[in-house]
Amino acid sequence: MTTTLTSRERAAAQAYIRLMETARAVLTDPALAPMAVVHLSSPMAEADEALRRAGLSGNEARLLRLVSALRSPDGTVRP
Repeated sequence: MTTTLTSRERAAAQAYIRLMETARAVLTDPALAPMAVVHLSSPMAEADEALRRAGLSGNEARLLRLVSALRSPDGTVRP
């Protein structure tokens, strides 16, 4: 199944990916982990706003399908 993303959905999925990658980097680095709130506040705010604009707030299932489609080379959502 191919999922077509609107520009707002794409922005929301990309913001979510950036948040997850930042969280992984911060939380796995012992020097950065104590300051996680400082490092994650901006990416969290960006993701929240992008999700709101795309109408995805509270719709995690749709967001995760969009992220999967964005990460897939051919735009196909795989189970």
